[in-house]
Amino acid sequence: MRVYHKRGGTRDLPGWRGAPVPACLGGDERSLTFCCDPRSPFVGMPLSCRRDELLEEIGLSKEEFVRIKDDFSKEHGWDDPRVCFGSLSYCCMKRHGCMFRDAVLMELYGENAYYEYFRRKKELSDRILEAAKKSEKRMH
Repeated sequence: MRVYHKRGGTRDLPGWRGAPVPACLGGDERSLTFCCDPRSPFVGMPLSCRRDELLEEIGLSKEEFVRIKDDFSKEHGWDDPRVCFGSLSYCCMKRHGCMFRDAVLMELYGENAYYEYFRRKKELSDRILEAAKKSEKRMH
């Protein structure tokens, strides 16, 4: 069985105490919740992007990763054309990193925007890792 959360640092965020730093800064597998859509061209720092490496480490395909994020987005009303990749599921950790993300969060959650965002990102992270564990069990 894989051991998760073995590297990277953590940050205490509203709604998620001990959240991983982003994957591009050395975050562990939980940081996949903040990673972008693999179907779109990467616009950030491709030399430090570890999304594909982390997906491989946990045994989750890009297709399954996208399905999980897209399903989560639909369940939580996170689809919005104003944010990167059309969904809050693919948005990053950085506050004010995307003015449209923050505006969408304020519309959805008001003064609790960051708490709700990070709480739900933790839920999405848990869902991604649970799918990886199920995938691992099917392989054995």
